[in-house]
Amino acid sequence: MSTRSRPGPLATLDHLVLAAATLADGIDYVASLTGTAPVAGGKHAAMGTHNALLRLGGETYLEIIAVDPDGTRPARRRWFDLDDVALQAELVERPRLIHWVARTTDIETAAAASPLPLGSIHPMQRGDFRWRITIPDDGARPGRGFVPTLIQWDVPTHPTARLPKSSITLAQLAGTHPEPAPLRAALAALGLEGTISISYDRETRIAAMLRTPRGMVTL
Repeated sequence: MSTRSRPGPLATLDHLVLAAATLADGIDYVASLTGTAPVAGGKHAAMGTHNALLRLGGETYLEIIAVDPDGTRPARRRWFDLDDVALQAELVERPRLIHWVARTTDIETAAAASPLPLGSIHPMQRGDFRWRITIPDDGARPGRGFVPTLIQWDVPTHPTARLPKSSITLAQLAGTHPEPAPLRAALAALGLEGTISISYDRETRIAAMLRTPRGMVTL
């Protein structure tokens, strides 16, 4: 009797997304928690945002992102809900982990496999980095941040190869949501069900636990 092996995951964790009212606020917040300051990334001209990055071991990193005050406002809504008034009000209080991004080698197939729409696929570039990424037309985070944006890097070098090594690693990604079942189904379709733990609660919260030289910290 022949057995059929289970296909591998369509995507894997690439990076976490921490939003801030200003990029300086985000860098200071992460540095104060972890003892390590993220390094400047660059500008996303098409989205009117800029970022800083912190390596979390392997090909995984933390992205700190904010609206670029010197950038041109895009004709469409920015990604990751960054034009949402309520989210921006929360970011004034403090930076927040809002989302995560999963890497794939076949973004068309992976996006089509998700029962929860992930948006259209857009080509992007920052410096000599080129990638394709899923972005809903309204700029919203899929599943309120629990279902990942998909990215396919179209260059041989991953961004982590250019980041300083750090002793900070991701221990756990978890959260609560009032309707976890459809989120779990979307994650399972992508082979990502083990990446983030989602439990039921009336409030929506997402958090990452990091191992640092200062001990365990939570974003």
